[in-house]
This record gives sequence, C-alpha cells and structure tokens, in this order.
Amino acid sequence: MLASYYQKLEKNKVQCKLCPHNCIISENKSGICKVRSNIKGDLISENYGIISSMGFDPIEKKPLYHFYPGNEILSIGSFGCNLKCAFCQNWQISQCGVNDTNRAKSFYKPEDIVHLAGNRPSNIGIAYTYNEPTIFFEFMMDVAKEANKKGFKNVMVSNGYINQEPLNELNQYIDAYSIDLKAFNNNFFKKYTQSELEPVQNTLINIVKAQKHLEITNLVIPTLNDNEHEFEQMVKWIKNKLGENIVLHISRYYPTYKLNIEPTSIEKLTDLYNIARKYLKYVYLGNVMLSEGNNTICPNCGTLIVSRKGYSITKQNLDEKGCCIHCGNLIFEHLNMNE
Repeated sequence: MLASYYQKLEKNKVQCKLCPHNCIISENKSGICKVRSNIKGDLISENYGIISSMGFDPIEKKPLYHFYPGNEILSIGSFGCNLKCAFCQNWQISQCGVNDTNRAKSFYKPEDIVHLAGNRPSNIGIAYTYNEPTIFFEFMMDVAKEANKKGFKNVMVSNGYINQEPLNELNQYIDAYSIDLKAFNNNFFKKYTQSELEPVQNTLINIVKAQKHLEITNLVIPTLNDNEHEFEQMVKWIKNKLGENIVLHISRYYPTYKLNIEPTSIEKLTDLYNIARKYLKYVYLGNVMLSEGNNTICPNCGTLIVSRKGYSITKQNLDEKGCCIHCGNLIFEHLNMNE
C-alpha cells in the first residue's frame, strides 16, 4: 500500500512526514518504525492490513475510564513502532517489522474488521492499539472511515508521536484518544525512547482543541521518571494547557524488555496520586489493585460514582446524562452506548 505523508527526494530517496522523526529513507531501506519502506522511490506501508493481535477488550483496559464505561471494544494491532522504549510491554510486535518475526499474522481488509466489530452486540467500536497505530496510519484511517459509517466509535491508543497534519486528518474520525505521556523530561525521552517530549505535548494540545475525548497515562519507572517535583510540573502543565477534567492514569511499572528495575512501590504511586489530585479532578492508579485509586468519585460532593474491581465495574448515583444524582455535576460525557 502506498503510504501517506511523504516527499520524494533526489537519488530515489524519500522523506516520511508522518511522525516527528521525519526519516529520510534510501531505496530498499525502512524508517525507524521498520514498516514504512522505500520501494523504488515510493514510500510503502508494509503493514497495511497485517494484524498481529486482535480481541474484544473492556474499554477500561485501553485505559479509558470515562468513555462509555462498562462496554467492550474490538482491539487490533499490527507490527512496528516509531519509538524504541527500553521498557516496552509489547516489544514482541512493536520492535520488529512484518518480515522480521515468526509471530502469527493475518491479512484483513477494512470491511473485514468492521464486520467483526458488528458481530458482538456489546461492542461499541474499534480500538487501534497493541503496537503503535500511528505507523499503520493508512489502514487505521480506512477502517475508521468504514466504522464511522456503521455508527461505531474509533479509539486510538498511542504514544502521541505524530505530526500535526496527519493528526488533524485522524481527528475527523477518531472519537477518543488514550495517550502515553512517558515523562516530563526531554532527556528521558531521548535516552529511553529515542524521541522527544515536545511533539507529544503538541499532540495532546491538538486533541483537546479538536474537542476529542482524551485520557493520559503516565507509567512511573523508579529512579527514571518518578521525581515528585517533575511529576508535579507535569500535572500542572496538564491542568493549565489541557484542563483539570483531563483523566490521568498513573500506572505501575514492572520489569520488561531491556529494563530491569524493581516495580514501582505502592508508596510512590500513592504519593504521586495525592499530588495529581491537587490539580486534576480525575486521577486513577493502573496495574495495581487499590480501590482508592480505581473508583470514580464525584469531585464536587464526594459521592461514589463507579466502583472498580479489575475490569469489572459498578455504576451508581448517576442519571441518564452521566451526571451525579446528588449535585448534578457532569461526570461522563460518553455513557451507556449499548445499555
């Protein structure tokens, strides 16, 4: 499949304009993502329609806690990524190209994916996830357009490392974004992900301006991005630039891939949680079973709105518009799609 967002250069080279790496790619070579390749002077998306992983997940697993809570979504992923995170949890599919792995893969047309999505009554749509969906941009766009026609919701789970022009195109079809804000330190981004912080910040600002649903995840890695002053600067930035209603998930790290550091302590997660709640109305703890950090509480009157045990949730004290029945505060703008 011919790729979008690239420019032809001299000597049969091309420059990819999809993400901020803006890779210049020689013939028969690939960009940093390993799946966008220069074939005879054209940029080709080698992972178009190639699915590595697929399944129906609770929407909370994305994680999205305020976007049609309690529903399911069909999740799909491919191969490749435009970041090189030393702590990647899906490195078996993200850190390889289509032809660099023996992992099982299948080819699907966009209409195939949408047909599968329609086979499950509890399903609200399609989530582009598992590996980085930015680098299967063309397939995601084609599926999202078909899904939109059928009334399905589109969700992108992403590292946020994308240029503004393709993001603007995605905003026409993506209903909700779950974005990883991996740190608030550019040195961390360079050393541990081989990327930079500012483009991710620009993505978050763009999504809010487009009035799309946004939730942010921050994976806390001991000694690397768990400085409390730096974390407080991050949540201040979220409040000031994005708004105090933005949902923040503070996620516990476990050793994986190339990084062998002890898991994040519960004490550290709790300390950061308490800092975040000084600035943001909705803060949750991920990868850990603590009721205090998983339940949704009305920030106005303190009423319990959603109790969570794993991915099992119980909604209460809500009216049909997603407002707290005691004080009228709007908690969920997106509620009860399939109920």
